[in-house]
Amino acid sequence: MTAKSTERSIWQAIARLSPYLDGVRWRWALGLTAALAASLVALVIPQVIQHLVNSIVHAGSAQVWTAALIMAVLGVAEAGLIYARRFFVLPPAAGVETRARVALYRRLQRMPLSFHDAWPSGQLLSRAVSDLNLLRRWIAFGTIMFIVSVITILVGMGLMFSLSWQLALVYLLGAVPIMWRSFGFRLDFRAASRLSQDQAGDLATTVEESVHGIRVLKAFGRSGEALDGFRSQADTLRGTEVHKATVLSRFIGLVVALPEIVLGISLALGLYLTADGSLTVGALAAFFATAMVLAGPVESVGQLMGMALSAKTAIDRHIEVMDQPAVIEPSQPQTPPRRGSLEFRGAEFHYADAEPDDAGHIPALFSVNLEVRPGETMALVGVTGSGKSTLAHLAPRLYDVTGGQVLVDGVDVREMSLDTLRTRVAIALEEPTLFSDTVRNNVLLAADEEMLHTALHTAHADFVYDLPEGVETQIGEQGLSLSGGQRQRLSLARAIAARPDILVLDDPLSAVDVHTEELITARLREVLADTTVLIVAHRRSTVALADRVAVLHEGRIVEVGAPDEMRSEIYRELL
Repeated sequence: MTAKSTERSIWQAIARLSPYLDGVRWRWALGLTAALAASLVALVIPQVIQHLVNSIVHAGSAQVWTAALIMAVLGVAEAGLIYARRFFVLPPAAGVETRARVALYRRLQRMPLSFHDAWPSGQLLSRAVSDLNLLRRWIAFGTIMFIVSVITILVGMGLMFSLSWQLALVYLLGAVPIMWRSFGFRLDFRAASRLSQDQAGDLATTVEESVHGIRVLKAFGRSGEALDGFRSQADTLRGTEVHKATVLSRFIGLVVALPEIVLGISLALGLYLTADGSLTVGALAAFFATAMVLAGPVESVGQLMGMALSAKTAIDRHIEVMDQPAVIEPSQPQTPPRRGSLEFRGAEFHYADAEPDDAGHIPALFSVNLEVRPGETMALVGVTGSGKSTLAHLAPRLYDVTGGQVLVDGVDVREMSLDTLRTRVAIALEEPTLFSDTVRNNVLLAADEEMLHTALHTAHADFVYDLPEGVETQIGEQGLSLSGGQRQRLSLARAIAARPDILVLDDPLSAVDVHTEELITARLREVLADTTVLIVAHRRSTVALADRVAVLHEGRIVEVGAPDEMRSEIYRELL
């Protein structure tokens, strides 16, 4: 799922890049000045050729060496100016790319889980990498060379008119069909560019999902079907890219072929004017030398226009993410005293894409009232789909309630800064996420070194000391080199190492045996004696170790009490 593109002009799109352009504008201006000077120097050379040819025809070869020296100096000057353009522009353009990429990553960190649930990871990856690479190339090259090309063409046309208005008029008339076609080209190429970049994002998503799910594909023998699906997507993208290239090549073909035809006509007319005495040989040579200088800018206009349209699409795709609503931080965050209390007060929640049930209700959490006292262990039980995980995710504000409140230490979590909230509330999930890094760095993601060994021992994760390099062992992407139970224990160790006031456990030990779970739970009660624990439980052994149990049924709390005091039929059926 992606957001709808808002139609905006290229100037409006560029204006949105303003936060990334600090310190870049003056260097870009210097680069533009250098590039423009290099282009104008190139246009001076045909004028020297005019005087050189006329000198040879009328005054002999005495001035040849002078003219040759002048052209050599101009050539060196042009090369130096081209180097200056790159020197001024390339480093700051890379800086713009970096700032935009960091801003995008920072924004992704502040997005609610609902955003990440809706957006394919490949789309975000393509925006963070390929789109911003294109943006950098356009800023460093496309913008400057487009302006330089247009100015060079205008100045060159002026020089052509000064040499021969008849030949210049013929050359100018050849530009009319190009200008007319450029309007249709702009619309066609922009649509093809957007479609291509979106399809590339979808393809990246497929690759990522296939790599992460390679064990499932192999286990069920679906590699062939996965390959067929990928090939279909790749062929679709290939077709779009071919269509985009066709649109661009047709326009470039017109831009290249038409001036060449016009030059052929101009040559015939120029020879006639020279024979007639209306035009000097030097002027004729200078005219065609100027035309050769303009050939590059004229031919590049189509490509530069296509590059600009692709860059605008990249900016639009970047803005789509940056404009998505992020988790709102309070303007005056509250920091209550640390007690470790957690309360759901009339808490309601539904997913944005949830469908109403037969009664017209949106299935979610309905007016949940539940208080977990400081230092208490509360087990949350319920059938699959009752909303247990959703309720657990509300505490650290991974999702925001759509009604009611979630209170930590008596303060609504929306009134606390995220940094404060997430130092007080830690969560360990049933599906653990580990990073391609060492055991040490995975466990100490939000903790001090002194908690490493305590957290590992408490989570019964001492197996790490038997790995090839102990806690310095690289565990690989998603930790797939470890078993499911080992990954869960490392994820739990990470939550323990954070030393939270409130620990939310969303069935984090489902992949370990009952005996190991009992050992871990006993250690948790010892090490985190003052920590408030809310644990989503499915096993009788887990429930028995809790101080109190809350039964969640169809999004509502239907019973709360000590394990041996529970009397409801729902609770008995669950056990």
